[in-house]
Amino acid sequence: VVEVASSAEATYTYIPKDYTVPADADYFHVTTNNTIYGTELHEDLDSPVPMIADMSSDIFSRPIDVSRYICIYGGAQKNLAPAGVTFVIVKNDAVGKVARYIPTMLNYQTHIDGGSMFNTPPVLPIYAALQTLRWIKANGGVAEMQKRAKEKADMLYAEIDRNKMFRGTVPDKADRSYMNICFVMNDEYKELEADFMKFATERGMVGIKGHRSVGGFRASCYNAMPKESVQALIDCMQEFEKLH
Repeated sequence: VVEVASSAEATYTYIPKDYTVPADADYFHVTTNNTIYGTELHEDLDSPVPMIADMSSDIFSRPIDVSRYICIYGGAQKNLAPAGVTFVIVKNDAVGKVARYIPTMLNYQTHIDGGSMFNTPPVLPIYAALQTLRWIKANGGVAEMQKRAKEKADMLYAEIDRNKMFRGTVPDKADRSYMNICFVMNDEYKELEADFMKFATERGMVGIKGHRSVGGFRASCYNAMPKESVQALIDCMQEFEKLH
């Protein structure tokens, strides 16, 4: 494995830009959205070698040039369906090239040959995925999902940047995730973190506690999240600000 770039020294708070993908690499792997630290790739990258992407948390939130990838995969539980089903978009000429033994269930060719029905499929999440895809189409498609995602993210980031009690964890606006908006209390209000969590929970905010490895807060604004819910969190932040 060759790690071409990292922002580990800055706690993964930005997406590296100046890196070179080795031309002799078998493939280049990217994860397009970082749910823990709140960074996201908003455009498809150029790669001199075949590219593979984990799009678990931002699939269907923006148009994608699928032709740039040999494989796109992910868990469906963020933007597509309940947990229990995964999706794989793979080019036929990308499979069957591994020299080592692969267990039957982990070999994509198995599922291609079986029409995705090699094993007993998790019917309920698959049916939910069908209904979600119909909903996306009926609401203007992926382009509309991108427009809504940006509107929701812009609203919340504007409040985080304005409110003296909070600060976003990703300084560069171009790198900020639309799906997972991460923020913390400013240093002078750090002792109020637990108070704000309690305050927000009492006002109906669910699941805004940051990932256990980083703390702080995380507002996950996946496609199903309406703008009204984002406004409710903003109202909550402003109310807490007035109290302190």
